[in-house]
Amino acid sequence: QVQLVESGGGLVQPGGSLRLSCAASGRTFSTYHMGWFRQAPGKEREFVAVINWSGTRRDYADPVKGRFTISRDNAKITVYLQMNSLKPEDTAVYSCAAAFRGVDGSRWLSPGSYDYWGQGTQVTVSS
Repeated sequence: QVQLVESGGGLVQPGGSLRLSCAASGRTFSTYHMGWFRQAPGKEREFVAVINWSGTRRDYADPVKGRFTISRDNAKITVYLQMNSLKPEDTAVYSCAAAFRGVDGSRWLSPGSYDYWGQGTQVTVSS
C-alpha cells in the first residue's frame, strides 16, 4: 500500500511559479513510477508529467514542456512538480499517482496504469 498526500497548490498570477509536493508513505516508494495528472472543471483528467522509479527518465505533456519539471527524492519519499510560467489554462486540481515499476513506459500516460492516487491540490492561475 502507498498513500499519497499532495501540497503546494494555491492561487498564483499568470507568469508565476508554484512547486507541488507529493509525500508518500511506505518503504516501497522507490519501486514506483510517479506521475502528475490534472483535471479542470468539466474536463477529463489529463496526464502532466511522469518520472520513472529510478529518476532516470521523465516525460511531459506537450502543453507543459519547457515550463514544468518533475523530480523525486527517494530518501524523502517525495515527488515534486515545479511549475513555472504558469498560464490560466493550467488551472486545475493536480493529483499525484503511483504506478508499479513493472508498468511499461508506453502506458505511463494512461491514468488506468496507476495503482494509487492522492486527493489532489487546487492550482488556480488568475490575475
